[in-house]
Amino acid sequence: MTRKASRWCALALMIGAGFAYAYFYEAGGWNQNSRFDLVRAIVEQRRLAIDDFQANTGDKALVGGHFYSDKAPGLAIAAVPFVAAARAVAPDRPTAWTYVATVGAVGLPLALAVVALFFIGLRLGATPQAAGFSAGVWAIGTPVLAYGTLFWGHALSTACLVFAYACALRLGATTAAAGGAEPIPRPLLSVAVGLAAGWAVVTELPAAPAAVILAVFAFVSRPTGRVAAGIAGGAAAAAAVLLGYQRLAFGSAFHVGYSSVEGFSGMKEGFLGVTYPKWHVLVAILFSRFRGILPLAPVVALGPLGLVLIHRAGHRAPAIAAAAIAGYYVLFNSAYRYWNGGWSFGPRHMSPALPFLCLGLAPLWSRAPLLGRAVLGALALWGAAVALVCVATTAQPPELVQRPVEDLLWPAFRCGDLSLNHQSFFEAGSDWEQLRDRPPAEHDAWNVGEALGLHGLGSLAPLGVVWAGCAAAFARATSLKRGKRESR
Repeated sequence: MTRKASRWCALALMIGAGFAYAYFYEAGGWNQNSRFDLVRAIVEQRRLAIDDFQANTGDKALVGGHFYSDKAPGLAIAAVPFVAAARAVAPDRPTAWTYVATVGAVGLPLALAVVALFFIGLRLGATPQAAGFSAGVWAIGTPVLAYGTLFWGHALSTACLVFAYACALRLGATTAAAGGAEPIPRPLLSVAVGLAAGWAVVTELPAAPAAVILAVFAFVSRPTGRVAAGIAGGAAAAAAVLLGYQRLAFGSAFHVGYSSVEGFSGMKEGFLGVTYPKWHVLVAILFSRFRGILPLAPVVALGPLGLVLIHRAGHRAPAIAAAAIAGYYVLFNSAYRYWNGGWSFGPRHMSPALPFLCLGLAPLWSRAPLLGRAVLGALALWGAAVALVCVATTAQPPELVQRPVEDLLWPAFRCGDLSLNHQSFFEAGSDWEQLRDRPPAEHDAWNVGEALGLHGLGSLAPLGVVWAGCAAAFARATSLKRGKRESR
């Protein structure tokens, strides 16, 4: 595939994914409010304590008589320049600040990570169609479509892991393998691995083992002292931010917010709530209609088989690294005390496993006959449909709803009752029984179609038009390349 054609494909993927993440404003909740309170404290008060804002969240730490966000600071720090700019342009529109923060610090990095996954697939020998399929499934055919619209840390942390993986993979590539492109200097690539993997940890602390896996993968790809030094230097820069934040906020560089969290006694079990994998939790996060990933995105079940094919094709280190990261997150989620993620769509704590599982879909698509591709496509469409139903209604179904898709999301979607979330970034939330009875006019969430004056399911029409255009552009870019080959 020519560089020009691959760039057109990548652009189509980025626009399709990025537009989707920016299309939905999911409003507030404890998790995002806690992070945004830290952003406000930094931007408005030049401090780290969130005392003046903490009433809107239960996710907070109490240290030295002051309240702090209990979350790792990476997402909040990344959002600071976006919020500062938004406040300067629209000082009296705080909702716009939260929207810009989410799109800039969550949606944009995630859309770029979708592009990175596409190029990873190409580098591992997939056809453009197959690489696009795997990246597209991850982008809109899994719960990541919901996570990309929320001011949570999972999407940014996952994006950073994908960036680190892409850089580690390229460390071992030659200029010829890169399609004749000018190679990025290896010292810069090694620093990028350490910095990206490190920032994944600064954003979500459980990413630390995945970051170590990526560092080892990068060094194995190019085992030199300069590469090791570059990885260590990038990681040290990220670590300095995290340790510096904790020193300024809590008085000790090694005191994490979760160790002083208010109201979550389970965090005192094991290491910050992590003990050992439990079989019933593993079954629940894989198969249950409450938080199971496979009922929501069944195509990812085939990902491990694809990783085996990548390994057999000679890409052993990339396949092992991807499988190790995916396996770690599944085990971590099953070992975590608060495994269900509270108000969440799907098993959010294992969401960083999804791009590495979806990577395995590329060789499956490349090798599958027509019937096999039809099956893959049908499974992918199911995941995309379920994800759209979720993100259009609410990406935060309450944990008391045991079958969120059947009992809440689909009935609301079918009736055109969209954007259900009533919680604000700026006000204390209510329990679900009170929120459920408020009229639709009082919803705090919205989508772009609704902002343009459209109603019900019709408000999703602009998104459908953009998705159709991106799909057509992607197909055209790949078909033109095939046509040039046939004419030679």
